[in-house]
Amino acid sequence: MASVCTASRVLGKKVLSTKALPAVCQATSRKFHFNIYGKRDNAKVSSGISTQYPVVDHDFDAVVVGAGGAGLRAAFGLSEAGFNTACITKLFPTRSHTVAAQGGINAALGNMENDDWRWHFYDTVKGSDWLGDQDAIHYMTEQAPAAVVELENFGMPFSRTEDGRIYQRAFGGQSLKFGKGGQAHRCCCVADRTGHSLLHTLYGRSLRYDTSYFVEYFALDLLMEDGECRGVIALCMEDGSIHRFRAKNTVIATGGYGRAYFSCTSAHTSTGDGNAMVTRAGLPCQDLEFVQFHPTGIYGAGCLITEGCRGEGGILINSEGERFMERYAPNAKDLASRDVVSRSMTIEIREGRGVGPEKDHVYLQLHHLPPQQLATRLPGISETAMIFAGVDVTKEPIPVLPTVHYNMGGIPTNYKGQVITYKDGQDHVVPGLYACGESGCASVHGANRLGANSLLDLVVFGRACALTIADICTPGEKLAPLKPNAGEESVANLDKIRFANGDIRTSEIRLRMQKTMQTHAAVFRTGDVLKEGCVKMDEIYQTLKDIKTFDRGIVWNTDLVETLELQNLMVNAVQTIVSAEARKESRGAHAREDFKDRVDEYDYSKPLQGQEKVPFDKHWRKHTLSYVDIDTGKVTLEYRPVIDDTLNMEDCAAIPPAIRSY
Repeated sequence: MASVCTASRVLGKKVLSTKALPAVCQATSRKFHFNIYGKRDNAKVSSGISTQYPVVDHDFDAVVVGAGGAGLRAAFGLSEAGFNTACITKLFPTRSHTVAAQGGINAALGNMENDDWRWHFYDTVKGSDWLGDQDAIHYMTEQAPAAVVELENFGMPFSRTEDGRIYQRAFGGQSLKFGKGGQAHRCCCVADRTGHSLLHTLYGRSLRYDTSYFVEYFALDLLMEDGECRGVIALCMEDGSIHRFRAKNTVIATGGYGRAYFSCTSAHTSTGDGNAMVTRAGLPCQDLEFVQFHPTGIYGAGCLITEGCRGEGGILINSEGERFMERYAPNAKDLASRDVVSRSMTIEIREGRGVGPEKDHVYLQLHHLPPQQLATRLPGISETAMIFAGVDVTKEPIPVLPTVHYNMGGIPTNYKGQVITYKDGQDHVVPGLYACGESGCASVHGANRLGANSLLDLVVFGRACALTIADICTPGEKLAPLKPNAGEESVANLDKIRFANGDIRTSEIRLRMQKTMQTHAAVFRTGDVLKEGCVKMDEIYQTLKDIKTFDRGIVWNTDLVETLELQNLMVNAVQTIVSAEARKESRGAHAREDFKDRVDEYDYSKPLQGQEKVPFDKHWRKHTLSYVDIDTGKVTLEYRPVIDDTLNMEDCAAIPPAIRSY
């Protein structure tokens, strides 16, 4: 161990170039090396912030953090526009969680029946329970057909109709003629592996461009100076070196934080790193109380069973063999919005109509569908059900339960992808900072996301970030200087965790957090349970000071990285539960049993004539903005109005709030 520390100090003081770095540990003769693909001349080692860790400085026009669907689309969009772009990712790009999306991507192509993007716009506004910003929803739904055609041109192998057009399946919450024309078939898919296909298509496309990939680099923090983002600082997991990326533009595309819950469909890497980086920079996150529970996770395993099963004709049944969704959503039935279906399933279980020995789940029945249809349209699900539930879908139903799936909230942005704050009644753009994908909150999903709108969100807003940067910047612009000690706090925190010698393991704290969130911020929420959850989460947050790590090395220290991820999850979790406790209404995925009604500026169940508008501080049709004091874990809440105007009121009229039913 002493040899490592000694060598680190030598590195910090004496190294002047990357060409002849001394060994970290003489016993193994392992050298630090910097995988700067195609850009070997723009990195230099500095000792400005650490004598213990080598710090490598890089200069780029733009840096993208994350290499899922949104990150890749932003990265190669920037490279295509001539920007010298770095893409930092803690996973190999095709391991990103976009790979797990199954159902499809929505676009009003009209291949199955006449369709209009304005109907898609209406469905998305309604699905958001009127918490979505209508300018961003307008932008996304209008761009959707072109985005899908672009993916097809990139080589994405969409499923086809017999006449060769892109096949589109029915999906939850999608209708024709502004909700009056029946079920829409709007979801373009690649069987039930759409995310896998999308991610590989985008990664393959990205290799055409000169993007510098920094693979298995863990982003630690934003480099903020004078209210402006000047880049990021990251840890190279392979050798423990620290890298400062100075850039005019930084795009956050780090995905959601599903792993704050005990049972979720998310990968173990979905730890909300981008949200936490923004929070530590003193900026707000938006609407984190809105957590989507997917109706059909495999009971006991949590693995996702796509909504595409119900789109292809699958039905949910209870212990009496009843198709119970006909009672809760007479029109849409099993293809009602996800929050509606999850709540209906939970009510069935609570009222004793669950299945299994414990009567604690329901069945998803597919065996009434032709085996050929299952083999063609749902091959992945057939395999997943056999592996994780031991079920042959052609003969028996799949046991399912609502499972945490998606975070509607995230880093607040406008429809151009620019990160914003809200002060003095106005939105203010944070210079140099952008966000897209699940980590961003534009807010196109509002209080509840419609199925198959997430892959659309990725490609539309990943592209939007690249277009916005290309519009306001030019490649090769002079970069503002960084302070010599920029990133010092991040390295100090990393060092503190690496040598942490408290009493509680990372895994113990993480499990307590996950179980508390699962119990106290579930499908149905009540004030007393949420308050108790806030107290418990505060106690758990304080235990971070007493954490114990075991690996003291710096080469592939997974103990260190998992602890950094736990810090990030905790920052997300406390904001989620405090925001949920504060919101005294039910809207979308946030269902309060003690406040069952939506609280808008007017009572939209009655004629508006003669009603007086409820003041902003008395109603809840507004976005939550949450800040965290990182030292204490104290959460502060502010609120921001919803944008009700579209980008062009003549081309696309705004949808006024109404009672939401399916």
